[in-house]
Amino acid sequence: MFWGNDQFDFFEHILFKALGQPVDVIDTQFLSGGDISTAARIFSSAGLFFVKWNHAEEPDLFDCEVQGLEVLRQTGALTIPQVIGVGRYMDKSYLILEYIDSALNNPTFWPELGRQLALIHRHTQPAFGFSQDNYIGTLIQNNSPMDNGIDFFFERRLLPMAGLAMYNQLLSKPMYDRFFRLKERLPDLLPNERPALLHGDLWSGNVMIDAEGHPALIDPAVYYGLREAEIAFTKLFGGFDERFYASYHEAFPLAGDFDERVPIYNLYPLLVHLNLFGTGYLSGIEKVLKRFT
Repeated sequence: MFWGNDQFDFFEHILFKALGQPVDVIDTQFLSGGDISTAARIFSSAGLFFVKWNHAEEPDLFDCEVQGLEVLRQTGALTIPQVIGVGRYMDKSYLILEYIDSALNNPTFWPELGRQLALIHRHTQPAFGFSQDNYIGTLIQNNSPMDNGIDFFFERRLLPMAGLAMYNQLLSKPMYDRFFRLKERLPDLLPNERPALLHGDLWSGNVMIDAEGHPALIDPAVYYGLREAEIAFTKLFGGFDERFYASYHEAFPLAGDFDERVPIYNLYPLLVHLNLFGTGYLSGIEKVLKRFT
């Protein structure tokens, strides 16, 4: 982070580059954000903007986020912030988005989120994966295409994260080996549906309320995958309002006994958190492996 005149110079420079005209920054308000980037609301002569920046070693981190936002915007479902600019300046990577003013939650918010997410999930393509690799947090997501969704879930999601955790001595070799025992059971445990466009990092911190009270999504890690994995992820940290699940199921019903499969899907975000934040997430992983292997 920087203070004083440097921050105004930084914001005015990147806004000029994005908008093609001089911009006076009137004030800044630093916002609580994630563990990767610093974020601020910028009050300027050209309006309000949301800016986040970091010193990440991954120079294409924000480029991948931009691509994900644009793919979601093209579905026409939900509010997705417009990208104003992306680049590097003063040894910082930055992303400028339209600022989404928040309104109070309304009774239609959660049902609308469920219906609209179902619309996004109905967008499909022949293969699982995405046109390029991207990131969840600062960790690479391998999106090389595969024809089988269950194989993709294991080979492109569980195995790389488990391997990284073992390499970093966060996961023991015996526990890593249990993932291969799980692999043998997955075809009998998971439905192999067609590829669905996923936000990829759908938890409450990435859901907002726009100025009209409609749901908005930020910080995607998009790919085409098994849609149950996305719904399962929403249940990991406390869960969404029950009206969300009822509305989603009405619009795009899930196969029976979905709740029994939730822990399997959530091995992926648990492994991500293990790699990003340490062994506090290890017991949850061990519990799921013991149950299903």
